[in-house]
Order: sequence, then C-alpha cells, then structure tokens
Amino acid sequence: MAAVAENNASSDEQFRHFNNNNNEKSSNNSDEEEENQKKKSELFQRDRKNNYIQGRRRFSGRSLRARREDSVRRTVYVSDIDQHITEEHLAALFINCGQVVDCRVCGDPHSVLRFAFIEFADEQGARAALSLAGTMLGYYPVRVLPSKTAILPVNPVFLPRSEDEREMCARTVYCTNIDKEVSHTDVKVFFESICGEVSRLRLLGDHVHSTRIAFVEFVIAESAIIALNCSGMILGSLPVRVSPSKTQ
Repeated sequence: MAAVAENNASSDEQFRHFNNNNNEKSSNNSDEEEENQKKKSELFQRDRKNNYIQGRRRFSGRSLRARREDSVRRTVYVSDIDQHITEEHLAALFINCGQVVDCRVCGDPHSVLRFAFIEFADEQGARAALSLAGTMLGYYPVRVLPSKTAILPVNPVFLPRSEDEREMCARTVYCTNIDKEVSHTDVKVFFESICGEVSRLRLLGDHVHSTRIAFVEFVIAESAIIALNCSGMILGSLPVRVSPSKTQ
C-alpha cells in the first residue's frame, strides 16, 4: 500500500510538473505571438507610410508638370522688340487680349532687338495675342508665337518691396555672358563710356561656368535704358547680354 501511495504521489508530482511546463510554454508562445503581431503591425504601418509618401511624391510630380504645361499654353513668345520698348509698353499692347500676369523682356546678343515672354491668365488670352503679330511697336513690327517654355519665376525674396527699391531696380541692368578675363574696372568703364555714371557694380562668377554675370546700377534711370542697347556688343571677347533687372 505504501508503494502504491508513493507511486500515486510521484504521478501527481509529474503531472503538476508537466502542467507547469505546458503553462510556461503556452505563456512563452503567447509572448512570442504577441511580439510577432507587434512587428507585423509596425511593418504594415511603415509600408503604409512609405506608400503614402511615394504616392504624394508621384502626385506632386504630376501636379507640377500639369501646372508647367498649363503655364506654357498661357504664354506667348514675342521677338523683334525695339530696344526702347519697356515691359509696361508690352503689357499695354497685349492688355486687350486678356489679363497679363507676367511679362519678361530679355536681351539678344545676336541682335539689336530684344525678345519677351508674356503670360496670360488663361489660354484664350494667349491665343488672342497671336493676332497681334506684325503690329508696329516702336520702330519694328513684332513677331508673336506660341511659347515653348514657361516663364521662370523670380524668387519673391529678391523682388523690390519699397518705392526706393523699385527706383533702384529702374536704374539697374542685368548682364550675362561676360568674358571671365574682363575685370570689374573693364565692365564699369565699358558702360560709363556709353551710358553714363555707374553708382554700383556687382560682378559675379565661379569656377564652374565659363562666363560671369553682373548687376550694373547707374546714377539715373535713363542710363539703364541706354545700357539695354549694349546687348550684343563685344566686351572682352564675347557679346554681352543686357536685360532690365527685376532684382536689386
């Protein structure tokens, strides 16, 4: 009987030990499963976030392209512009076609004439502007064609904000394609000998580009208008390009 009791006690002990082991394994399995579920949830959230970001980027890229294409359709290219014609004159010519939202006049180094890009508020304005091809503006009939590019925006930070700054802009021209061998003094003498006294000159360049740029500010605005006629003249060994400055 004692042997039977001992065997029963031993069996009970083994059963409790087996149950404890199973409970520990079950607890461990539950912890592992919870950890796995947590990792899966984190991976899902990360993938979802990445997909959202990529989707936003794709949407943003498509949106930018669409806006750029829309801007091109609303823009016309105007060439053969008299040197004495200002952006205000151009805007006044095209005002009956529709609302002009931007007008950019540029110098042409290969001609005494200039060209411009005019952007309208809608496509109808741009289409109406094409009918003005051949209109006399100054001493020359202008050519008007659909533009192949949009007008590059000017950083608003650099635009004039006060009347003094706007007046300063009116006295300033922007020059490109300047020979790197030309000095600060050479540029100043070049413009002063043709246009009038220069009050400030900034000559900028780096080791990457083969030419330099300059902002030339004159004492009076009339000198800046005369300076536009210098576009295409040789400064050093290259024809300099001169445009009205939109920044200080």
